[in-house]
Amino acid sequence: NLGQIGNLDDYYHFYHSKTFKRSTLSSRGPHTFLRMDPQVKWLQQQEVKRRVKRQARSDSLYFNDPIWSNMWYMHCTDKNSRCRSEMNVQAAWKRGYTGKNVVVTILDDGIERNHPDLAPNYDSYASYDVNGNDYDPSPRYDASNENKHGTRCAGEVAASANNSYCIVGIAYNAKIGGIRMLDGDVTDVVEAKSLGIRPNYIDIYSASWGPDDDGKTVDGPGRLAKQAFEYGIKKGRQGLGSIFVWASGNGGREGDHCSCDGYTNSIYTISVSSTTENGHKPWYLEECASTLATTYSSGAFYERKIVTTDLRQRCTDGHTGTSVSAPMVAGIIALALEAKSIPIVQVLRTTALTNACADHSDQRVVYLEHVVVRISISHPRRGDLQIHLISPSGTKSQLLAKRLLDFSNEGFTNWEFMTVHCWGEKAEGEWTLEVQDIPSQVRNPEKQGKLKEWSLILYGTAEHPYRTFSSHQSRSRMLELSVPEQEPPKAAGQPPQAETPEDEEEYTAPSIQGSPNTLQTSVCHPECGDKGCDGPNADQCLNCVHFSLGNSKTNRKCVSECPLGYFGDAAARRCRRCHKGCETCTGRSPAQCLSCRRGFYHHQETNTCVTLCPAGLYADESQRLCLRCHPSCQKCVDEPEKCTVCKEGFSLARGSCIPDCEPGTYFDSELVKCGECHHTCRTCVGPSREECIHCAKSFHFQDWKCVPACGEGFYPEEMPGLPHKVCRRCEENCLSCEGSSRNCSRCKAGFTQLGTSCITNHTCSNADETFCEMVKSNRLCERKLFIQFCCRTCLLAG
Repeated sequence: NLGQIGNLDDYYHFYHSKTFKRSTLSSRGPHTFLRMDPQVKWLQQQEVKRRVKRQARSDSLYFNDPIWSNMWYMHCTDKNSRCRSEMNVQAAWKRGYTGKNVVVTILDDGIERNHPDLAPNYDSYASYDVNGNDYDPSPRYDASNENKHGTRCAGEVAASANNSYCIVGIAYNAKIGGIRMLDGDVTDVVEAKSLGIRPNYIDIYSASWGPDDDGKTVDGPGRLAKQAFEYGIKKGRQGLGSIFVWASGNGGREGDHCSCDGYTNSIYTISVSSTTENGHKPWYLEECASTLATTYSSGAFYERKIVTTDLRQRCTDGHTGTSVSAPMVAGIIALALEAKSIPIVQVLRTTALTNACADHSDQRVVYLEHVVVRISISHPRRGDLQIHLISPSGTKSQLLAKRLLDFSNEGFTNWEFMTVHCWGEKAEGEWTLEVQDIPSQVRNPEKQGKLKEWSLILYGTAEHPYRTFSSHQSRSRMLELSVPEQEPPKAAGQPPQAETPEDEEEYTAPSIQGSPNTLQTSVCHPECGDKGCDGPNADQCLNCVHFSLGNSKTNRKCVSECPLGYFGDAAARRCRRCHKGCETCTGRSPAQCLSCRRGFYHHQETNTCVTLCPAGLYADESQRLCLRCHPSCQKCVDEPEKCTVCKEGFSLARGSCIPDCEPGTYFDSELVKCGECHHTCRTCVGPSREECIHCAKSFHFQDWKCVPACGEGFYPEEMPGLPHKVCRRCEENCLSCEGSSRNCSRCKAGFTQLGTSCITNHTCSNADETFCEMVKSNRLCERKLFIQFCCRTCLLAG
């Protein structure tokens, strides 16, 4: 008894704490007896209600899945959230990591493979029924929904996103499988088989079970299961090692300790415990030194539980215990594994921070010469790779371009790429390696490569390489690197001075110190014109053969071609400055740019240099160009098909714009066109009757199909956010029901209808003597509600 409810006299709040296995479940048994007590006039089981503050939402990511906003453990950064720390899942999503091509399998009592939230990511090759010895891991259905555990865990990991159904899985693009192995006798053989199914295909095995958490059991894997663990971590995942994630146990109330559980206490597993939304230890928590990580789960009765998928295409907000935490970690590991992968088309960026051996004076490199990048990459087709290196100063070197004829699947093993594009730059700072995979048409794009490791080797000098130059060399170097301004306008009224022609191309050189004054002659610079020069250098010419660069203030000189930022005016034999932002150009106009300076992008259609590419184009960093997005994209980033906004008639789906198909059709990605749904479907993901998302008008959803009417033992129920009704199962004793699973209209054989309930005939003819005494002593038969019940149960016993 938790006491009176506020100021309401005679209204009290009771809490029932009975639990089963590794999930906390409510029980209707005590409610029945409470209702029969003559002092109880009214009783209501409390359910969580959804209430929304009437203010603008600030979620950084939006999903149309109806229970996304109820996933409180994914919104810990919200101001009003009670959870204290963020699991950083949304940050991983923003970087493009969603678990794609990572395979996770749930070892449990089966998974509902046709659940609308699991079907898009279900992987039959990662599934098996060890209990039934077949390839269908579907759970065994009964009235109590006992085998719901695996389906709930699977939804946490890989429930599909943006399908208007239930939740969003942590790794919502991962492949999800199920091993049905808990619905029967669990032996060492069963466990060994389950732990060893397709270890080279399955990346992560998630298990939320173990020995009895009764506070007195000491048990763990048998000899065969131990060997399966050892084989997995040594040879699984193509030699990288299988990943086993394990729930630490729910025996806290019994004083159990997870060190006595040989699965969570194993060096081969990642043992995961739980914390409540308020950051407290939950009542079921087992403490032990082998626990590696903790994630959110349920807590006290006033703390929220976890929402996920449930049996019979349902959703639940009552998933509890450390059973919740292990699949959360499995999903997070799936995101991490996709990040160790090279994404298709998108750019994989990884950085390295170096002090250039500043703490080793004999090895320190301050100024660069050669830079070597040593890389190991596994890849199905090596020629599809492009690799760039960006120095701390921002210089981008292309280490590898696509090679159409390189179809090797050997990748690179400690291969050294070298660049001299950073020559003379500072070595210290952050270096960035960019790897891009653009699959050719002859390759299966589902097969991805992995960047295994990379390292930098920097060669250069500790001292500045130009400090030892002579004064004349330094002056020449300065002249070559200078960027002169345009010639200033002459003062008004001052006539231009005519260039005085010389008869010869020789000049009188100054005398050499310490030698007698003698007349010496020398040849003018090759770029000097026919008017001669005042000395041997290009800045001492009286006229030029090709172009004149600069003015009197900036040491005008003759050059064979104009430098970057200038164009050659052939008529005037002058280098004139391009428009701001242009690196090369054909004239002074902003629409005469041929290429652009750093920080600008070349718009080839208008021949201009812009800092931001306009809508319909994206910035190609490697070429510094504004390139066209895919015709279906209104806006895109990084790649032509990486859309952020679609044109009219297209919808955004995982970064691509796909055609808006008419109601009753679906987008066929293989044929690249809209196909017809089954006639019972309003919307669908495929042509069969079992691939409906929403049902057509007048149809209800039952057993993964759309039916004109609910079958026997089911009743139609409205579902928030769905345009059709869903067929729910009546209570076990009901042959048919209306409006609610408990509102029976007909009873099965062997049962008698009592009001809206069905009770067994056996109970009616064999009432317990003590029970009848309680009925008589409390005069329950005098109350209208119990007259029929009393007559059928207690009169036979007096």
